[in-house]
Amino acid sequence: MPDRVLTDVLIVGAGLSGLMAAHVLNGAGVSVVVVDKGKQVGGRLATYTVGAGLADLGAQFFTARDPEFQTHVDSWIADELAFIWSRGWSDGSVSDNPRDGHARYAIRGGLTRLAQHLAQDLDCRLETPIEKLSFDGERCTAHAIDGILYEAKQILLTPPVPESLALLAAGNVQLVPAEDELLREIDYQPCLCVVFRIDGDIYLPEPGALQRAYADIAWIADNWRKGISPDARTITVQASSGYSHEHFEDSDEAIISRFTAELVAFMNPNAHVREVQIKRWRYAQPMKLYPHRFLAATGLPLVFAGDAFAGPRIEGAALSGLAAARALLAK
Repeated sequence: MPDRVLTDVLIVGAGLSGLMAAHVLNGAGVSVVVVDKGKQVGGRLATYTVGAGLADLGAQFFTARDPEFQTHVDSWIADELAFIWSRGWSDGSVSDNPRDGHARYAIRGGLTRLAQHLAQDLDCRLETPIEKLSFDGERCTAHAIDGILYEAKQILLTPPVPESLALLAAGNVQLVPAEDELLREIDYQPCLCVVFRIDGDIYLPEPGALQRAYADIAWIADNWRKGISPDARTITVQASSGYSHEHFEDSDEAIISRFTAELVAFMNPNAHVREVQIKRWRYAQPMKLYPHRFLAATGLPLVFAGDAFAGPRIEGAALSGLAAARALLAK
């Protein structure tokens, strides 16, 4: 590999914000390189293989309430990628009416497929952790752990904001105080997630998911009934933000035991757990947001974006990436 990679725009993070931005920039004829520390694109658009099955273990679905995002969703539906999974969830109570009218969309084959779809024709460098950023005049450089230097006219940072700020600190890069303060006020909650592959039946309300906002175990979903895991029954179980925060450093064994105890109450007595995987999301959900879709740093060729910018959902992440791309094109 070369010691230096030159590009017009470097995007750090191959989650939805970064990919949406890269798609726009690439379509406008701007050279773009996307780097990500992960093994696959998507970030929390994460679908894991569990035996012969698949399971979404980050984001579980998405909504579309903004017309711009709905346009993209409609195109994914036309491509037979997205589909309406539900229009609401049950909390398990007898009197519950889960229908509130808002479409909840899923992706055939799991949400990672959406990221892969967006990454087509993009220059994405995976398993490429960046250790620091530096700025010299009109160019900026991202220093990768493997020694490669990514030099760009502009950089878009889309990781969780604490990780982005750590890259600046490592390179002794300072933001103006007001912007630094606003970014440091952004707060995230974690999420503990366990995925089970089971043999046998599990009894969950239609359409195969249970959402309990005030319970320790807040979400249980059957990926087989969801339609993304036709060859095996996999169950995604996620804890509330409060429970996840309190037990984030617990052992794998303790977490799995607690989640299993919750799950078996919904399983047929003859059903068995065959495989278990655990995932700790440290920055699962932004709680205190930046009020605008992106932040263009004063005096630096640097833009911040992501789901912490004016919208914590998948839709917000997409709209942030789109807005950031337009800002980069306008410079």
